[in-house]
Amino acid sequence: MRNLSRMTGESISFYNLRSIINGTGNYYIESQTRDMKKTDVIIDYRGEQFICELKIWRGDEYNRRGEAQLNEYLDFYHKDKGYMLSFNFNKKKQIGVKEIVVGDKVIIEAVV
Repeated sequence: MRNLSRMTGESISFYNLRSIINGTGNYYIESQTRDMKKTDVIIDYRGEQFICELKIWRGDEYNRRGEAQLNEYLDFYHKDKGYMLSFNFNKKKQIGVKEIVVGDKVIIEAVV
């Protein structure tokens, strides 16, 4: 069973995503790759494909593993850029968006 906080965050994200796409694209939740791994969200919008990973913030090490996981998905889908949305419920969290490089890939990471 999935974590309730993550399910709530995902529900809000998908509601907003549906509004943005508004009939001009699609999104797929937990699409399975040929090697049986599941990507969190793939978005097809105006002829482009975006690979997104959703995480609950559980510290730097867990975050680095999420970035590495997204990097693997980007390799699988032959993409150079991916997106990671981290839900941080800490009182002293640092929210924002940053661009990081993992291997030869660029990840746009947002912490909310």
